[in-house]
Amino acid sequence: MRFLADESCDFAVVRALRAEGYDVLSVLEACPGADDQYVMELAEKDERILITEDKDFGRLVYAEKATNIGVLLLRFPAVARKELSDTVIKLVRGKAEELKGSFVVVRPGHVRIRRL
Repeated sequence: MRFLADESCDFAVVRALRAEGYDVLSVLEACPGADDQYVMELAEKDERILITEDKDFGRLVYAEKATNIGVLLLRFPAVARKELSDTVIKLVRGKAEELKGSFVVVRPGHVRIRRL
């Protein structure tokens, strides 16, 4: 499974996924400052699931009908940040096939998966 971590994605998630052996391209490392449309195109072109904390990607996916391989929208408040990486790892391990082609909202103690 391949991922593209948006600049808004907590880098601890990138490190945790890489430590588990996942292929993670970071926008921060590869193309800092890229706009959201370019990030979506890159995710689709490289067949990567986008990981972001930016709600604007919801607009791109639903309102503008942008196609993509999948989006993980992380919504963790400051008081729950220490759980973020572990939550993402557990989600990827347990629901990998469901993530492809889905818009997934991840909150502390709750995951919502919607097929696109």
